[in-house]
Amino acid sequence: MNFIITETQQAILELYKEEVAESVINIQETRKEFEGQATIVVFPITKISKKSPEQTATEIGEYLVAHVEDITKFNVVKGFLNLSIAESYFLKQFNDEVLTPDFGLYPSNGKKVMVEYSSPNTNKPLHLGHVRNNLLGYSVSELLKAYGYDVVKVNLVNDRGIHICKSMLAWQKWGNGETPESTGEKGDHLVGRYYVIFDKEYKKEIDALKAEGQTEEEAKKNAPLIKEAQQMLLKWEQGDDEVVSLWKTMNEWVYAGFNITYKNLGVDFDKFYYESNTYLLGKGTVDEGLAKGVFFKKEDGSVWIDLTADGLDQKLVLRADGTSVYITQDLGTAEMKHDDFNMDESIYVVGNEQDYHFKVLFLILEKLGKSWAKGLYHLSYGMVDLPNGKMKSREGTVVDADELIESMVTTAREKTEELGKTNDFPQEDKDELYKNIGLGALKYFLLKVEPKKRLLFNPAESIDFQGNTGPFIQYTHARIKSLLAKANYQLTATKPAEILPVELEMILQLAKYPAEIAIAAKAYSPASLANYLYELAKLFNKFYHEVPHILKMEEGAEKQFRLNLCKKTADIIYAGMLILGITSPERM
Repeated sequence: MNFIITETQQAILELYKEEVAESVINIQETRKEFEGQATIVVFPITKISKKSPEQTATEIGEYLVAHVEDITKFNVVKGFLNLSIAESYFLKQFNDEVLTPDFGLYPSNGKKVMVEYSSPNTNKPLHLGHVRNNLLGYSVSELLKAYGYDVVKVNLVNDRGIHICKSMLAWQKWGNGETPESTGEKGDHLVGRYYVIFDKEYKKEIDALKAEGQTEEEAKKNAPLIKEAQQMLLKWEQGDDEVVSLWKTMNEWVYAGFNITYKNLGVDFDKFYYESNTYLLGKGTVDEGLAKGVFFKKEDGSVWIDLTADGLDQKLVLRADGTSVYITQDLGTAEMKHDDFNMDESIYVVGNEQDYHFKVLFLILEKLGKSWAKGLYHLSYGMVDLPNGKMKSREGTVVDADELIESMVTTAREKTEELGKTNDFPQEDKDELYKNIGLGALKYFLLKVEPKKRLLFNPAESIDFQGNTGPFIQYTHARIKSLLAKANYQLTATKPAEILPVELEMILQLAKYPAEIAIAAKAYSPASLANYLYELAKLFNKFYHEVPHILKMEEGAEKQFRLNLCKKTADIIYAGMLILGITSPERM
């Protein structure tokens, strides 16, 4: 409704003899308890009118009704001017814009954005926390694509470090040559099992040393297992053939397992980076920072940056012995990624426990004068809790991603078969449907919550064909597709004699889709899009009940118009859910 801005600017010029910028005219959707479809917030205009908000709103409202054909009446509530727009305007918008095939598609904006997500450790399988990360990263990528960006999806794999050596050492000691092939176990599960074994044996050694009189901290440092793991890491860094060979073998097992999980989740990547290749990066950046006076060296040779003036603390960027810390390699990796892709923006999808780390990283890059540092963004998300508490990897009490996916599909099968609506489906179609419903439930439940919020995941609650769930929206889509198939639908723009209130609601909701894409993309939040799709599905079901028997109506403008509403609702649900990584079935 951009015409309202233009006409309001003209009204202000005519009434108060002053030109105003578009930004002064704040237009909102009219609240449901008031009459109208568009509301002008008048308070900023009172500085120009020199009159009360009510008087200013009344004068502008009278001008608009008198001079603009599509504005039929107005009402004033305090400093808010509510405008009623002619039905003919919305019908024209529906026929000329909403019904077009490219409605909601943004052209290329010429900008490139990188989204880094997943970033797993190669010592354990993916779990529920990783699932939220992967679904969020994938969905934000698809959102930005829909909004016109050229998107590069990357995965920085943490494939080195003491935690990797723990799994390797445990396998060496207690593995008896086991492989994924010999056990039939997924590679990431096998390696993760040895990570848990290491922790159990390590705790036994700690307890034994404490019984001999050592403190907890002393026992943790002196336990033979941890010393062996540290020695193994040192050998890996020195390029020891035997250790490197074992490291490569076990990592390959894990990658093969990850790929299966990624495929089942429906996520993908354009580029993989590996910490084993990047952990030495950043030392050149440290030298650059020293030369520029951004960093300083202490007497012991360690290199630091003082961020106290920025409300942070002093941060170590290179140890006294010349070895890197995490921030060192992150500085180097950030530069390498930019050199590789020259992107305008770079989004790191990482849990909120790393908020401070990314504040420091981005600030250092800015102080180093990296022009691209302004385009870096940490998409911080909250942890996922379960009804029975938090997850712990070391103790093997995590909710495994593969088991979660399998259980979601099983629950979808049970709940769908209870309804008895798939009895005539071929088995292959049933299997595909249950997978779509189970994954749709999981993805929607995790994505409908704002990323920054911690969430409680309840699998049983997520698979429900009523309420704010993925299956409810999927079922609405299937219901519409069934109706359109029975009607032998063909697209034709029409002008019905009248538009019912619920039909006008439908037009308004459908017309919001491009704006919802923009809102969600700018906020890097699939949650607002998810909830828009739920409101659309809910409104369609209201329409379907208030305007029953569409198929029994006589052929004509009214029936065609209603079928058009149905078709566009299905199109937008399908496209919007796909951005969330969810497939909407044709039949359910």
